[in-house]
Amino acid sequence: ADNMAKTAAKEDAKAAPAAAAATEPAGPQLGPVVKEGETVFGVAHIFASMNDTFVHVTDISGRETIVRVTGGMKVKKDSDESSPYAAQMAAVDVAARCKEVGITALHIKVRGYGGNRSRSLGPGAPSALRALARSGLQIGRVEDVTPIPTDGTRRRSGRRGRRL
Repeated sequence: ADNMAKTAAKEDAKAAPAAAAATEPAGPQLGPVVKEGETVFGVAHIFASMNDTFVHVTDISGRETIVRVTGGMKVKKDSDESSPYAAQMAAVDVAARCKEVGITALHIKVRGYGGNRSRSLGPGAPSALRALARSGLQIGRVEDVTPIPTDGTRRRSGRRGRRL
């Protein structure tokens, strides 16, 4: 009789977590808690080099990554990674993920190589920004955060520069 009571208690203990799991949502809740009609900002870091374009969305502090997609993830050919088309496709994916998580507006930080290299933006930056704006997300501030050297290391190319 004692064995039967013990097995019945074990079966009840197994059934209790299953019932509790059915009422709770499966998995953790991602992104901020959003009220209806509330504007939730994220930060889109667009790094556009001559070889690739990164579209990386974080929370407002910049600490938690929400989604990161590159041009190289969207095309097959290596030389197309920095193209405006690849950047546009990456930005469309990022915008869709932001809407899933609950981000409704983005501040944008655009960055080129910088430092002792070229400070010009790659070809994917304008099209990525345009795709984010057309996707239905609100755009806050747009800022250029390309690093500018304050007398850093010596630039490559030698004493007389690159001779063509």
